[in-house]
Amino acid sequence: MDLSTILGLFIGATLLVFGMMRGGSLTLFWDVSSLAIVLGGTIAATMISHPMEQLRQIGGLLRVAFGGRPRSPEEVIPLLVYFAEKARREGLLAMEEEAGQLGDPFLRKGIQLVVDGVDPELVREVLQIEINFLEERHAAGRRIFQTAGTFAPAFGMLGTVIGLIHMLADLTDADAIGSGMALALITTLYGAMMANLVFLPIANKLRVRSEQEVLIMEVMVQGVLSIQAGENPRIVEEKLQAFLSKTELAAGRRREAAAEVGEGAVADVR
Repeated sequence: MDLSTILGLFIGATLLVFGMMRGGSLTLFWDVSSLAIVLGGTIAATMISHPMEQLRQIGGLLRVAFGGRPRSPEEVIPLLVYFAEKARREGLLAMEEEAGQLGDPFLRKGIQLVVDGVDPELVREVLQIEINFLEERHAAGRRIFQTAGTFAPAFGMLGTVIGLIHMLADLTDADAIGSGMALALITTLYGAMMANLVFLPIANKLRVRSEQEVLIMEVMVQGVLSIQAGENPRIVEEKLQAFLSKTELAAGRRREAAAEVGEGAVADVR
């Protein structure tokens, strides 16, 4: 599970509940009809806005948003450097067998194109087309939650208007006017909470996840083209490390240093 998503929802919900309880009983903020208006209206409007094929992906999108940490470029770079060494030492055709066993279909396709002797520009074009369509699919899924985040406050206001109409229908009871006004505003609260704590943050998390996946694919494209060009594995590694931030580079160097120290300690024991 993604810690930031879970922790963010927990902190946001906890502080909101704490703020509500500071002003009185939490039951003041609970109303089934208001929840039905906001949640039901938002779901209905979202269903109207998107085809059923996209809506069926909601479960998978939630798994992406709440899932664990995705791969990082620094995990892919050593594999690409390995293939660069193999191709330089044994030739491009030597990669074919191992490439067929790769779990990543995108990288497998890229290396297979290189092994088949496809022109470098065509390799780049084929892989870039796949990246573009991936981004479009991700954007389509992300728009579901953006749509929900747009409609939730609107239905909150709609529920408030409905509540005000009920309240203004009978102005003879002054006490009922105050409680009716509070009840009418609850729907606005529900709409704002759903949009800003659930729907829009999930849409943003999906955007971040998509950018991370596209970055890894861009690293793979550059690595595959460098392998095809027969570049020195060290140069390939330096080129691909340009995709990493300074923090990621420093962390990678620390891990390499720790691994070297561990190997030295084992050698000393032997």
